[in-house]
Amino acid sequence: MARSDNWSQKVTESSDALDLESGVFSLEDPKEIAMSLKKSAEDSNRRKSDPYRSAMSMLTFYINRAGKQLSAEQKDRLEAAKDELRALFGKTRKNP
Repeated sequence: MARSDNWSQKVTESSDALDLESGVFSLEDPKEIAMSLKKSAEDSNRRKSDPYRSAMSMLTFYINRAGKQLSAEQKDRLEAAKDELRALFGKTRKNP
């Protein structure tokens, strides 16, 4: 059986994931990324958990799947988007 190199894209497109704005993860402003994810999560009829959790899961999924292919700058921007997402949903980060 041949392994698909695009399995994560297929999961994103066909699962009970969010319908994301095209290019959302390559936006320059972390707040714009977070606002787009929030809108997608709130508008989704396919998500199975609350909007915050769905949006954060998609962002984390993308960061984890991109892995070493992300530049340090891109990863920092996406990590900052997590903080922006928390702020938009009124969540606070728990300290370990």
